[in-house]
Formats: sequence, structure tokens, C-alpha cells
Amino acid sequence: MNYLQAQWKRRLEAIPNAPFIWLGKWLGYVIKKPADTRYFLFFPSADIGGSPKVNADILQLINKHNPLVIFSKKAKNNGFYSLFYREGITVLDLSKQIDNKGYHFLNIIWRGILSTWINQTPEAIILGGECIYFYKIVQHIKPSVRVIEVSHLNTWLNFNQAYIPFIDYRIVSTPKLKRYFEQQYATNGVPTQYLSRLQFIDNWVDIPALKSNQHEGLKVLFVGRGAPQKRVPIISAIAEELMMENSDFSFTFVGDVMPLLSPFVQKHATIYEFVQDKDLLASLYDDADVLILTSAYEGLPIVVMDMMARGKVVLSTAVDGIPDYIQHMQNGLLIHELIDEEKIKLEAIQLLTMLAENPSLYRTLGDRARELACHQFSRKAFETSYSVLLDIPTRNPA
Repeated sequence: MNYLQAQWKRRLEAIPNAPFIWLGKWLGYVIKKPADTRYFLFFPSADIGGSPKVNADILQLINKHNPLVIFSKKAKNNGFYSLFYREGITVLDLSKQIDNKGYHFLNIIWRGILSTWINQTPEAIILGGECIYFYKIVQHIKPSVRVIEVSHLNTWLNFNQAYIPFIDYRIVSTPKLKRYFEQQYATNGVPTQYLSRLQFIDNWVDIPALKSNQHEGLKVLFVGRGAPQKRVPIISAIAEELMMENSDFSFTFVGDVMPLLSPFVQKHATIYEFVQDKDLLASLYDDADVLILTSAYEGLPIVVMDMMARGKVVLSTAVDGIPDYIQHMQNGLLIHELIDEEKIKLEAIQLLTMLAENPSLYRTLGDRARELACHQFSRKAFETSYSVLLDIPTRNPA
């Protein structure tokens, strides 16, 4: 679908929705807005993940301005509950009403209610972080409202091109994603006037003091969801083969991945389904030697940044934004096979074995990874950039 087709599709879909939208707009004058704020933030949920962590980081910049967070999807684990449900933040969880096909008319009516609240608010600013419902809202917002989109993946490009004219700032978290957007604009006939709305802002992580590991062997860590694109069964197969053949390898899994692991790995690996304790998670990062990812697609996961900041080696498939930060045999290791799962497994085993047999290489890659993290993953740069977009005083101005 090209840009023009997407615009027509959006307009046609709007026709049957119009009566429910207008009902919602009227109800927006009757139902009181739950927070006296100019900030409206649309997020899917408080589930564990890199995108929700970035959403929470952005939210903390404006927590003194009573922001209103709208959740649109039913949570799977609510692992980041504490990052959103806190003092100074009003949360409106609409997931039970709008994430329900049996009551889809409520999904549409709420678009009208929310757009009325936003349009009535002086100097309103809305931000959407990887949230489909955000796009459904923006077409009903008056032009004076500042609209900000935050993207970490390219999976929705075909869908969200229909809403490009309504978005003032399209923020991407990796250079590769910005190139995807630019390529899409050229291929699909998006007017060039919208190119200037694309911006790149790196995410940030703390740079902790270096800690040396005293354990024997190589400790390999996976952190993430059990989503299909993560391809956790490949990592399970890698772990099983290495642990069966060599006691120098150990594996730790963090996330809802237990059903995706083989019985052998379930028995011999260390598994944490959810880790909400920041200190425990930090200790798992510190204790590991290698972070492994075999994803089919990725932006730049926060855990990659966290591990690089600790001087750890990242082993990942060379997908999407990863090669912009991980250079093979320079500051990490890349798996170049992207499709064939058996070849991915064999390549990963070869690289991990090489790393275990070459401690000096491990130290070199880790030092270079930390050097890049210190240079690029700055909290000050992140907060300054988003403070300008959100029209708030810069935090930590020194």
C-alpha cells in the first residue's frame, strides 16, 4: 500500500465511524477529564519491555505536571506497574473497554471523548509510544495541538503512514529506523515536506562502575519477552547443546519464556519469570558475561545498552538497528544468518565457544562496548531532547 492509498483507506474507514465519534465528542463535554494537565500520553500497557521502559523514562520528565497516561491494551504481566502508577501521574486504563472486539463501538466512542478533552486543553501535547490507539486519536485533534510519535520498530510502517499528516514529530530510537522511514517516504510517495518531521533520539542508560567477575566459565544471559520475534527456542537449543557438552557454560533466562525452553534447559538453566526488583536485575547483568539475542527483528533493546554500559559482550543476530551499535569482532559479536534457525544456532555456538576460549578477546570487546555506551547513551542528551519536544524546562541543566 502506498501513501495515497493509505489516505483513502483511512477516509473510507472514517465514514461508518463518524456517528460514534460525534457521540464521543459530545460525551467529552459531559465526562470530566480525570487530570488537570496539558500532557496526554498513549501507551499500550505497563508490561515489561524496552519500549515501555522508554515510555516510563519520558513520563518521568513530566511527572510534576500531572500527566494523563492512557493504556489501551490488556496487560500480559504488568511488570512495570510501579513505573507508571506513582505519585503525580494519573492513569486511565481503557483496555477492558477498547481492547475488546465485542464492544468495538466503545473503542470508537472513546476516540471522540479523548479528542474533546485534548482539543479543549490549552497548549495540549500528546505523545504515543508504540501504541496503535494513538494513531486512531490523532486524526481528530486540532492542528494547534503538538503531536509526538515515538517508534522503536518498523513493523507498523504500512499502517501508520495513513496518519503522517497529523504527526508533528516522528521520533525514532535508532539510525536504522530513521533510514527505514526515509526509504518508505521515497518508495510510497510520501510528500517530502514531511521528511523534516523525522528525528532520531538515542535512548539512555546509567553507566555503572565496572565490576569484575570472579566466576569460572562463561555466563550467558537472555532478557526479554517470549514473543515470537525473540525466537527463544533457538536460544534454548543453543543452551542445551553447550551445557550438555561443556560445563564451562551456564545460562540465565529472564522473562516469560519457560514454556519455550526444552525440559533439559528448564532443569539446568537459571530462570526468572519476572524481575521487578531493580537491584536484582542489575546484579544479574553484572554477573553475566554475554547477552544473547536471536531476534528476527529489533530496534535497540534497552538491555543491550545496559550490558554494553557494563562492559559485557553482546551476541545478536545482525537485524535492524543492532549493527548500528554492535560491530562484529570490534565491540561485540553478530550472527549474520538471519533466517535459517539451525544455522543461527550453529553460528552462535561457534561464536560463544570462541569467546570462552579467548579471554583477552572478551575483555577487548567488552571495553569497546562500554566506551561506545559512555559516548552515545547519555541521560543528559535524552532528557534535553525530550524536554524541548515536551516544552518543559531542561532537567539537570549542568
